Amino acid sequence: MKRRDFIQQASAGTALVTLGSLGLQSFTTAATTKKITILHTNDVHSHIDAFGPEDGRNANKGGVARRASLIESIRNENPNTLLLDAGDIFQGTPYFNYYGGELEFKLMSKLKYDAATLGNHDFDNGIDGLYEQLEHAKFQFVSANYDFSNTIMNTHTKPYKIFKKDGLKIGVFGIGIELNGLVDPTMFKETKYIDPIEVSQDMSRILKKEAQCDLIICLSHLGYNYRNEPNKISDLKLAAATKDIDLIIGGHTHTFLSKPTVVKNVEGINMLVNQVGCYGINLGKIDFYFDSAKNKSANGTSIIV
Repeated sequence: MKRRDFIQQASAGTALVTLGSLGLQSFTTAATTKKITILHTNDVHSHIDAFGPEDGRNANKGGVARRASLIESIRNENPNTLLLDAGDIFQGTPYFNYYGGELEFKLMSKLKYDAATLGNHDFDNGIDGLYEQLEHAKFQFVSANYDFSNTIMNTHTKPYKIFKKDGLKIGVFGIGIELNGLVDPTMFKETKYIDPIEVSQDMSRILKKEAQCDLIICLSHLGYNYRNEPNKISDLKLAAATKDIDLIIGGHTHTFLSKPTVVKNVEGINMLVNQVGCYGINLGKIDFYFDSAKNKSANGTSIIV
C-alpha cells in the first residue's frame, strides 16, 4: 500500500476528542506531547485470506498478509503502539475446521498482538479445544468476568495486563458475553459468568487507583448496542455505567464504525467506544495524545485493509 494512499484512508472519518475537560489547543502546540497508538481487530472469524474479486462488497479486502503490512507501517511511524483483539478469533472458514485454531493463534503471534479477549465462538471446539491451542498464542488473553477456576483454563487468562510505553502505563482488561444461550454448556463446562458492569467497575478502580494507569482500555465481546433488547448489557451501556475507562474496544455484533463513538461515562466525562466490523476487513486505529500533565485527547479512525 502506498504511504500516500494509506494516509488518505486513515484520515477519513477521524475526530479529535477531548477526554475530560482540557481544551484541544494543548495537544496541537505542546512540544512535550506523547502519542500512544492503539490498533485493534474483532470478529476476524478465521479469515486468513483476503476476499476475492468476486466477493461483492468485501471484494479484495482483508487478509492477514495485508494487515501485517499495514501494522508494520504504523509501528514504524510510532513504536509506542499496542495491537489488541476483541474476540471471536475462531470459526468461519475451513482453516478453523481443519487446524482447530492453531493457524489463527500462530499468525496473531507473528503479527505480535499484545493482548486479546475471548468471544463466544472461541469455545466452538470446546474449552478443551481452546486450551489445546494456547501454546501457539504468544500474547496474553485477558478475561475478567469469566471465572475459569473449575476448568482447564484456570490460570491461563488474566483479568488485566499493564503495558508500559514511553513512560506511560496502559491497563487493558477483558470482558466477555454471557455464554449460556449462545454456546452449548458442554462446550464451556463450569465457566462462571460474572456481571460485566460490576467487574468493569472493579477493574477500572484497580487500574486507575492502585496501578495508577494513564490509559485504561476494555476489550469487550458484549456487543455494541441492542435497540430491541433494552435489558441486555452492551458496550454503550457499559460505557455509561462506569468511570475511568478511556476506550472500549468491542466485538460480537459485527458493527462497522468509521470512527469511535463518544459516550459520556457515569461522571459525565467523554470516553470512546469502537468496533471495526468483522473478518479482518478493517483495522481500528486510535491515537491518544498526552500533554506534560498527562491530560488526554484522542483521534480515531477505521482503516480499510
